[in-house]
Amino acid sequence: MSRWRPPQAASTAIITPEGYRTLQAELDDLWRRRRPEVVAALAAAAAEGDRSENAEYTYRKKQLGEIDRRVRYLGKRLPALKIAGDRPTDCNAIFFGAWFGVEDEQGRIQHLRIVGPDETDAALGFISIDSPLARAALKKRVDDELEAELPGGRRRFVVMAVSYEPPGRIK
Repeated sequence: MSRWRPPQAASTAIITPEGYRTLQAELDDLWRRRRPEVVAALAAAAAEGDRSENAEYTYRKKQLGEIDRRVRYLGKRLPALKIAGDRPTDCNAIFFGAWFGVEDEQGRIQHLRIVGPDETDAALGFISIDSPLARAALKKRVDDELEAELPGGRRRFVVMAVSYEPPGRIK
């Protein structure tokens, strides 16, 4: 049986300035703080003797591999990202970086923001520019309807608000 998987679709290499700073801080934290801690713990576990039955040694090796994998990914991804910092000329339409509110057919309101694929966070309402809902919302304005094919099926929404200021700073 083969382990071959079809390649994933390339994600859009764009990010907000806040997202870039967050990823840069994560890389710095991994490299300067977490990795040295794990290396020291790995050395201490290795000094305890028989490594074949040493759970701490096995755990720390795995943890170091995960950190190194993330450091390699961020080291390649950060230079490839384009930071989108400027507001669009038309601030009444939804574009990358916009905070917007939509209402579905049942009257539920969601507050979302279109961000790059590296900074998506469902709990914060940050959706990827590559997502079906974000693609359907692009260039829409208040009171425009949009339709998106979501995992639960086709859904319709009405745009309730559009802003390029964080929700706490909306005037």
